[in-house]
Amino acid sequence: MMNPLVLQSDFGLEDGAVSAMKGVAHSVSKVVSIFDNTHDIPPFDIWTGSYRLLQTVSYWPENTVFVSVVDPGVGSGRKSVVVQTENNQYIVTPNNGTLTHIYYKIGIKQIREIDEEVNRLPMSGASHTFHGRDIYAYTGARIAAGVISFDNVGPELAIEDIVRLPFYEPKLEEQSISGTIDILDVRFGNLWTNISRELFLQLNIDYGEAVEIEILHDTRRVYHNKVTFGRSFATIQIGEPVLYVNSLDNLAVAINQGSFAKAHNIGTGSSWHIYIK
Repeated sequence: MMNPLVLQSDFGLEDGAVSAMKGVAHSVSKVVSIFDNTHDIPPFDIWTGSYRLLQTVSYWPENTVFVSVVDPGVGSGRKSVVVQTENNQYIVTPNNGTLTHIYYKIGIKQIREIDEEVNRLPMSGASHTFHGRDIYAYTGARIAAGVISFDNVGPELAIEDIVRLPFYEPKLEEQSISGTIDILDVRFGNLWTNISRELFLQLNIDYGEAVEIEILHDTRRVYHNKVTFGRSFATIQIGEPVLYVNSLDNLAVAINQGSFAKAHNIGTGSSWHIYIK
């Protein structure tokens, strides 16, 4: 039975790298369905690669196979793996932190190291810089097309062997919530936090009320202001900031018809902290 194959990478689309990955997949099966998650992950940004998996994996059916290649350590001793999630999907990726969000927010049943003696594109053994094509797309397509089962990937590893980036859960303390800025809604420059709507509701804030927002990069304050909690962007004036619930049911910060990230030079990851009071 054929299952979807979903690709993401930091390769961009300026050259033929993504096309080569798709060509390899079709060399395994001419009828396997291939989809793109994104290929615009910033170069070498493992954290963003991890989040983009979390953002989309749950919306795909069981047995979907994801190939995620953000691999600054290609050719090093880092391991190539396939994991089975708690929702019975598969992710083919380097074990370099890309699985952080899946590990903490969805859960992982099993992890197997890819046996490159079996699961590697034939005649590619001399190349050590394009594992996305030679190992991950090839192995992912073989799983999606039913050529191999998960058990045929290679030896099982311990769940504790999964490499994880620093990760912080949001906290509610008195009348303040602390969290991290996990990612940007890139095209619009909105800040997406890891603070859930359910946690925020415990502050008893209604739409139209103002909250105090403070953003720190490590210990340096980058932003501090009062912001309106709005149902949508249309509830505030153009150019004004708004706190809202995003499509993943988490809190986000935006400027109506502007880029909050560019306006205040704000980045993402576990070193970017946000406080809502």
